[in-house]
Amino acid sequence: MIKSIHTRHNDIFLGMLRRSREAQRLRQADLAIRLGRGQATISKVERGERRLDVIELRAWLHALEIDFADFMSELNHRLEGMPIPDAMFRARRTTRIRQGDRS
Repeated sequence: MIKSIHTRHNDIFLGMLRRSREAQRLRQADLAIRLGRGQATISKVERGERRLDVIELRAWLHALEIDFADFMSELNHRLEGMPIPDAMFRARRTTRIRQGDRS
């Protein structure tokens, strides 16, 4: 599976995380305290330098008092109609392989 760290999809996800924090008027340091992490971790996640797994995301959203299912529903809504990055990668790779077979 292709990593999605440098995609428009991830930009949307990270923007939602940052705006969720800012909507509560929390600084990165405030969220870090709630999560028991350092402010640098919050910054790295929001900049896309560090990824969250689903369990970490759940804790992150809980610290922001945001329902996990609601957040995921909103993310899904914002991503609707956008091609899935892994599918785009496979389509390009398959095309290249097929073109190579014809040579």
